Amino acid sequence: MFNRILVALDRSEMSIKVFEQALSLAKLTSANLMLLHVLSQEEDGSPEALIFPNIDYYPGLNEQSFKLYQEHWEKFKNEGLQMLQSLSAQANTSGVNTEFTQNAGSPGRMICELAKFWNADLIIMGRRGRSGLAEVFLGSESNYVLHHAPCSVQIVHLPVSSKAADATSKTTTFSN
Repeated sequence: MFNRILVALDRSEMSIKVFEQALSLAKLTSANLMLLHVLSQEEDGSPEALIFPNIDYYPGLNEQSFKLYQEHWEKFKNEGLQMLQSLSAQANTSGVNTEFTQNAGSPGRMICELAKFWNADLIIMGRRGRSGLAEVFLGSESNYVLHHAPCSVQIVHLPVSSKAADATSKTTTFSN
């Protein structure tokens, strides 16, 4: 069925559900996993804003501001790597061959590029739940991936009441 499953993760609570579903499917199908975290300034769950304005446009910014930005970015990168290492170790302990990578860029594009390069059979990712104008103006990574992926895509949704402790996830799988 599936041999190579690409798992797109961020540092949100949703990623735990995404990883759990990917790990379960990999165990059932004896598939390999590739865990991907994309370093993106728009990532949900990041504690601080990582957007650094254009210094030429905002001349009041100085070296100290830039240094603070770099420190936040390094912390962000390290937290992403720690998450990937932990989940990879958990999957490997469960008997699932797992690799991981962390790349910077546009999440939707990076997911599709890695899926093509790695010859993924399936992409599993979460959905932030944007709709209407929010989706039009802010975009939807899952929507981008659904329309550009070189393989099947499984989107993990959390119910609207996901703040409840007993929330369960539902999935939708699309094929190209």
